[in-house]
Amino acid sequence: MPDVAHPVALRRDGVAVVLDVPEAGLPAVLHWGADLGRLDDAALALLGTTTALQRAPGTLDHAWRPTLLPQEGDGWSGRPGLLVARDGRPVFPRWRVTEVDADAHALRCTAESDGLLLRSRVEIGAGGVVEVDHEVTSTAAGSLEVVHVEPTLPVPKSAATLTSFGGRWSQEKVPTTLAMPPGAWLRETRRGRAGHDQPWVTYATEAAPLNRSGQVWAVHLGWSADVRHRCDRLPEQVTVLGAGELLRPHEVHLAPQESYRTPTAYFAWSGDGLDGVGERFHTWVRARGTHPRTPRPFTLNVWEAVYFDHDPEHLAAIARRAAAVGVERFVIDDGWFLGRVDDTSSLGDWVVDPVKYPDGMEPLAALVHDLGMQLGLWFEPEMICLDSDAARAHPGWLLHAPGSVPEPPGLNHRFQHVVDLAHPDAFAHVLGQMSDVIGRLGVGYVKWDHNRDLVEPLHDGRPGTHEQTLAAYRLMDALKAAHPGLEIESCSSGGARTDLGILAHSDRVWASDNNDPVERQDLHRWTELVLPPELVGSHVGPSPACVSERVTPLSYRAAVALHGHAGLEWDVTECDDDELAAVAAYGALYREMRDLLHTGTVVHPDHLPSWLRARGVVAPDRRRALWTLTSVRGADETLSPRLRLLGLDPDLTYAVRVRDDVGAGRRGGTFIHPAWMREDELRVPGSLLAGVGLQLPTLMPVQAMVIEATAV
Repeated sequence: MPDVAHPVALRRDGVAVVLDVPEAGLPAVLHWGADLGRLDDAALALLGTTTALQRAPGTLDHAWRPTLLPQEGDGWSGRPGLLVARDGRPVFPRWRVTEVDADAHALRCTAESDGLLLRSRVEIGAGGVVEVDHEVTSTAAGSLEVVHVEPTLPVPKSAATLTSFGGRWSQEKVPTTLAMPPGAWLRETRRGRAGHDQPWVTYATEAAPLNRSGQVWAVHLGWSADVRHRCDRLPEQVTVLGAGELLRPHEVHLAPQESYRTPTAYFAWSGDGLDGVGERFHTWVRARGTHPRTPRPFTLNVWEAVYFDHDPEHLAAIARRAAAVGVERFVIDDGWFLGRVDDTSSLGDWVVDPVKYPDGMEPLAALVHDLGMQLGLWFEPEMICLDSDAARAHPGWLLHAPGSVPEPPGLNHRFQHVVDLAHPDAFAHVLGQMSDVIGRLGVGYVKWDHNRDLVEPLHDGRPGTHEQTLAAYRLMDALKAAHPGLEIESCSSGGARTDLGILAHSDRVWASDNNDPVERQDLHRWTELVLPPELVGSHVGPSPACVSERVTPLSYRAAVALHGHAGLEWDVTECDDDELAAVAAYGALYREMRDLLHTGTVVHPDHLPSWLRARGVVAPDRRRALWTLTSVRGADETLSPRLRLLGLDPDLTYAVRVRDDVGAGRRGGTFIHPAWMREDELRVPGSLLAGVGLQLPTLMPVQAMVIEATAV
């Protein structure tokens, strides 16, 4: 037994994890939640420092505190934390801890069993986010199949509700809350990418979840493919919450001395509701060494402007108009490469189409750079079309079961297949072609798309999703190494791949292909439960919206787009003078406010009527705040509620004003138009703004207001 304090208390940023390191078996978590301060003997006795089997009066032996990887042999009757088999026979580990390394924030533990070596990590990162992962190494002869390894942490029996997420294309991240289900509960995705219906975050609460109050225990998995979220509520043990990679049968086999490492599971506890969870995740993400440190450029993407119809003169006109209204990054989307006239061909041939660009893309790239803008370019590197030079020359590069090529009509998604990036030659081909174009054109930003599920993926005769995902990560890293400063946006037909795993290699995500601002607000709200707004693309598109065909005013679209990394998805050459002036004002407001919007704390009030949305961002020093208020339909009542500007310093006085930059925000409804809105500026104590709030006008359907508060 290693010489280590027993138990071990980890503490950081208001969060504590207390672990018991027993004489035999793996460590067990005695507490995950609020920082308990100094733990004396009485406090440890209250927590319960034993994981010993509970015999009488039960008929079975039960470990009421499960270990980091609970097993049947521990007396655990729920889903095992680890399931492996050697040469087709089950393995039942009997762990012996051989090494423990602990400091103020982290515990690293090494344990052995016959033929197995386990390295586990529990670490409290910035913001109090707890990172848990495990690495399993085979140390015996034979082939060890890894069925699953799932990090878990316990939550109290008082947790009475469970919330998870689902959705579909253009309606990602839809929450569902239910009473805490008894027994083993699972949510899975089997799409080869996380999917539009991904679990995203699973969280437990003691009552109905609220934005600003109540305890929350949440888990998110940093993995960009098949995932499984789990919760076990059993009669004899504490409840556990966890997440892990979903492996297909026979997908991972380990030869002697080979290892499998789990994706990191990120656990966030909050005593201040869902906003507290979001603040912890945002703090953790922003503390990463790879987090973008430069202002997020005001961006224009040409997809909804031209689709596949690439005409260099038209694109040049869009670029000139974009620069005139303050665009800082110009992104050329799908349709620029060899033979690409629609979505039926050409993926895999990443060379400029000489028909569309007879002089190459260099003149357009030079114009974009001369106008002072960064150049972005669209790729779908993990995909290939059968109608492409690459597929014709290398049919063995497809990541599909032979019977799936060509696929049955019901599975032939967008006429494209998956290129096996774990195949060294395929990887080298994609890397080489992409790197050449990026280098020659001076591309500083790649929009990286992934527009289909992986169906029956096979690599060397086994399921290939795991290796494909790791290869995609390697490809991103290789491109960034070859082109310092290159940024990558993760788009997967919208928001099907937005997790912390992909963001270890990319710099932004596209939350959804749904650019309807009414629906986009909820998509952003749940995306920013984990991701800070500077990492979530948010563009103003034309009206009507291309997905929903809803008509909305430009002022409304612009106000909503301030929620993230703002930009345009629009042919601005078609805008009239008034629209151009409004677009320029929107860009100027974004540039003025982005230091606040992208460093502040995001706030969502509770108890608003269903027709109203409100969101605030408060500066770290609490001296500035910007609130966006929108109606998503007609009001149920003439008298609107008050809006409390939460998060402000009660001891400061604030100047409050409506920002009319993006439209007539002062326009009230037919009946009630509060007097404060008719003033150029209102000076109010922070205590009053947060405690009583501002009387809102009667908002008309699909109307937006932007409210700024600045300490004076």
